[in-house]
Amino acid sequence: MIRFGPAGWSYPDWQGVVYPDRPPKGFDPLAYLARYFDTVEVNSTFYRPARPEVTRRWVRRVADRSDFKFTAKLWQRFTHQRDEARTADEVGMVKAGLDPLAERDRLGAVLIQFPWSFRATAESLEWLDDVTAAFSDYPLVVEVRHASWNRPEFYRWLGERGLGFVNIDQPVFSRSLVPTAEVSGRVGYVRLHGRNYDDWFREGAGRDARYNYLYDRQELEPWVARVRELAEGGSVEDVYVVTNNHYRGQAVANAVMLAAMFRGRPQRAPEPVVAAYPDALAGLAEADQGPQTRLI
Repeated sequence: MIRFGPAGWSYPDWQGVVYPDRPPKGFDPLAYLARYFDTVEVNSTFYRPARPEVTRRWVRRVADRSDFKFTAKLWQRFTHQRDEARTADEVGMVKAGLDPLAERDRLGAVLIQFPWSFRATAESLEWLDDVTAAFSDYPLVVEVRHASWNRPEFYRWLGERGLGFVNIDQPVFSRSLVPTAEVSGRVGYVRLHGRNYDDWFREGAGRDARYNYLYDRQELEPWVARVRELAEGGSVEDVYVVTNNHYRGQAVANAVMLAAMFRGRPQRAPEPVVAAYPDALAGLAEADQGPQTRLI
């Protein structure tokens, strides 16, 4: 199955752009997004492990979408804070939150995202091997951003361990990983971060500035072709296509565009998104107000 969806659902700047300007009582943004997409990538788990009672509520909130799956970013303690070895308690905290999703077949992948500074060295590979072994009970995909990893032997290494490779779109500088269509496990994965060259590495640039970018159709066409290539990979069972250019709902607009271009027909989309990005979504989206009241 080829799944399209945005990264995250809790952004103040989405009000009036993705969600109703004045959401009614009981409005549930996650259930609202699940009406239009078959996956959402969880960002909050990058900053802290999710509590099991929270992830159980997530499952209940999408109960009427039997084909919907989450992907979840691994806690940054394992990817960005590498000065000290992990502990069993830290691993246990993460698993406690992921298990309610996995047990109900709602966990499509755990995203292990490393920063650009994580380069291909023997020490880095050892760290990656240790982290992926700790969470081997889940479907895992690995995102690296430095060009030093773009080697056939690394893709073979991932494949031998059943680990998926995350194909990314990002601003490309001299040693940045370029767009790829690599398959190394049973889960194919694509993440589009935008191409905001001015703010990507700018010191002091906040998250909103860094991911403020709207792709046009011409920029997305090569990615539609890459998604087809991933889907044809012999070992792949599911492909996740996630848009991470979240600022002002641009990720939602681009996820709709990608799904429509891939499937060859207009997709239902939240009415506010179509109103906010009429030119980008023309011919690719059908505005839908959707249910606006749902108890969380």
